[in-house]
Amino acid sequence: MTLDDLAALITQRAKASPDESWTAKLLAKGPEKAAEKFGEEAIEAVIEAVKGDRERLASEAADVLFHLLVMLESRGVALAEVMAELDRRQTQSGLAEKAKRKT
Repeated sequence: MTLDDLAALITQRAKASPDESWTAKLLAKGPEKAAEKFGEEAIEAVIEAVKGDRERLASEAADVLFHLLVMLESRGVALAEVMAELDRRQTQSGLAEKAKRKT
């Protein structure tokens, strides 16, 4: 499954009844709840990375990606917009990009 496939699945599930879909249920609680859930999953991934458990890290990373896409969906931000920003950033070094943010 690609991130595009996952984003499309989330968009599809967002249209379902909250009684039938975890994604729809989460989205029905609003963007703030989606952001909170993303944050929880990110913290869990960090914990597994520090512990060095590769299998658990992979599992938590999957949760992070899923909930990132749900959070984006909750605010109407398409994965294509994020990918376009990543493409734009490839035209300069990471150090130059960070320095530019400070000015």
